[in-house]
Amino acid sequence: MNASRLRRILAAPALRALLLQMLAFPLTLAAVWLLARAGMAPQPLGVALLQGAGAALLSWRAGLARWWLAIQFVFPSALLLAQDGARGLALPPALFLVVFLLLVLVYWSTFRTQVPYYPSGRAVRDVVAGLLPQERPAAAIDIGSGLGGLVLDLARRRPDCRIDGIELAPLPWLASRLRARLEGSRARFLRGDYDDLDFGSYDLVFAYLSPAAMAALWRKASAEMQPGSVLVSYEFIIVDRAPDWHLVIESTHKNVYVWHF
Repeated sequence: MNASRLRRILAAPALRALLLQMLAFPLTLAAVWLLARAGMAPQPLGVALLQGAGAALLSWRAGLARWWLAIQFVFPSALLLAQDGARGLALPPALFLVVFLLLVLVYWSTFRTQVPYYPSGRAVRDVVAGLLPQERPAAAIDIGSGLGGLVLDLARRRPDCRIDGIELAPLPWLASRLRARLEGSRARFLRGDYDDLDFGSYDLVFAYLSPAAMAALWRKASAEMQPGSVLVSYEFIIVDRAPDWHLVIESTHKNVYVWHF
């Protein structure tokens, strides 16, 4: 693992949130001790709420996004209630392991990339297909291709083009590979981090990521994409670089942003 990737992992909000939960724990113990001394020893749910409030306060001070504050506050109580519910329903512990493994396979390194699974719709595919060069074969890639819907659709429309998708999470990547094989599609699905790709080999790069990923995406695109190529982002804009063109999708009222190189 190189130093830059290690720094990205250590800076991941999920890891910071976990460390802040741990930091809040001794504060919770101190608060419970003081309440017990005053004759007001809290019940387990009260302790969980204290822990969540402390973690949320520390997360606010650390500058985490607002939605992380809600997660930090709710997490200890949700964990406690899940345990109580499992006892009441006699759920086998293996069930929680299975659910956890499925979530890992679907979301994989979302904690690091901050890019959850976002499926795009038919209207977006129409726009992206129209942005491909019409007079010659081209190469396009969907970074974070999920279940492969956009990639497979473009491959059907433009059999003369090389259409790729790259996905980091194993289960969506496997599903997209199976879909391509069942359809006999020429679409190619790669598993890995798009940061390891060379954008210079593509005429069009499509991204439906998250606000947290856009600044790094622009740095990579501006360093690697060739003259005449196009970067397309659905919904999420690059703050540091105004798009050259954008279109509002009527069905979703969301924007498709386009940057020409």
